[in-house]
Amino acid sequence: MKAIVCTQYGPPDVLQLKEVAKPIPKDNEVLIKIHAATATGGDCEIRRFQIPILFWLYLRIVMGITKPRKDTILGQELAGEIEAVGKDVKRFKKGDQIFAATGGIGFKAYAKYACMPENGMLALKPANMSYEEAATIPMGGYNALHFLRKANIQRGQKVLVFGASGSIGTMAVQLAKHFGAEVTGLCSTTNLELVKSLGADKLIDYTQEDFTKNGEIYGVILDVPGKSSYSGSLRSLNENGVYLLANPSLLDMFRGLWTSMTSSKKVMFEFADEKSEDLNFLKEQIEAGKIKPAIDRRYPLEQTAEAHRYVENGHKKGNVVITVEQNNST
Repeated sequence: MKAIVCTQYGPPDVLQLKEVAKPIPKDNEVLIKIHAATATGGDCEIRRFQIPILFWLYLRIVMGITKPRKDTILGQELAGEIEAVGKDVKRFKKGDQIFAATGGIGFKAYAKYACMPENGMLALKPANMSYEEAATIPMGGYNALHFLRKANIQRGQKVLVFGASGSIGTMAVQLAKHFGAEVTGLCSTTNLELVKSLGADKLIDYTQEDFTKNGEIYGVILDVPGKSSYSGSLRSLNENGVYLLANPSLLDMFRGLWTSMTSSKKVMFEFADEKSEDLNFLKEQIEAGKIKPAIDRRYPLEQTAEAHRYVENGHKKGNVVITVEQNNST
């Protein structure tokens, strides 16, 4: 089968289209014919191995010390159709249309086929979404859902989403609105209209305004890219406010623990659990018309390196889709 293989750690050109063996599902696995995947910032970080120090050694051992192991296929989320099931599989059947996050450091979405355990993070695809649209939901969706649930958002609470135009941010804006919050989306000038279309009540252009100096006080601040001022964000929280760090530095982790222990403000940064129940929740919200996808660009599988190059420019609006199979009807 055709797949995009990561041959080295480095720039986008290390991603090469190759013929690799088609996977065979184990007894507890399903074989998925992939229709669409995505190119995310996380995929780019893994490709060039720009990894937080806490996980650097572990991932080097798992993925390969000097270069990725043979046939290393990246891609963390996908949508497709189940082509075959192992003899012990009960949840799914041949022909089911699904969307999924590959989980942990599994990757493997940049290929024509992939195998996943039936108890992995996969669920039936929303009926009102194409494969391309559905592929954009899992990673951003379950991460945004995790953080907003940790904050225990209350109706009418003021929530600021820093990085509101990215994969996680676009989902966080919509989910926070679903939970009844008053949402302020913070992004660059070119992305303001997108964030507004997703339901944000207020918008801040970070190229023109420092949200930590405008006098606004929030109950929850979610920093997706990890670029907000730590001290400034704390000052912009109310007394029982919650500061959510999706991409914390090691220093911010230590500072966050200290802040949580010594004040009424809480700093949270633990990673999301990967539960298929979260995908089912997102599916319900999508089918109810409460969440919609945000797609910037689409690239065929053969141009995955170009997709990575575009993502690394830092100006994508929502999600970048990799079209693996051309038939993307709902």
